[in-house]
Amino acid sequence: MITPVIHELKNKGKLIAGPYPADGFFASGQYAKFDGILAMYHDQGLIPFKTLAFDSGVNYTAGLPIIRTSPDHGTAYAIAGKNVADEGSLRSAIYLASDIFSQQRQRLVEK
Repeated sequence: MITPVIHELKNKGKLIAGPYPADGFFASGQYAKFDGILAMYHDQGLIPFKTLAFDSGVNYTAGLPIIRTSPDHGTAYAIAGKNVADEGSLRSAIYLASDIFSQQRQRLVEK
């Protein structure tokens, strides 16, 4: 189902690759060749993503009317208030949201 869309975008000059089976893609390290990865299902993408980048990853939900980013580790309620949390993933999520906002604003200015 996704293959025709990938071919269409390639024909329009977009830099896109795939589709890849998730198990081999992540296990072989192919993911390291890409700046972004789109998974068709939650567990197909987030399980390996959290395994690889639990303390630094950012989850971005595209296609919403608002900018939505979150730390890869989720809410971390189990360690809230214990002074043991690493803020790196939250900081990365905030920075990414800010970068996306700036890019969207720049596109509007250029129109």
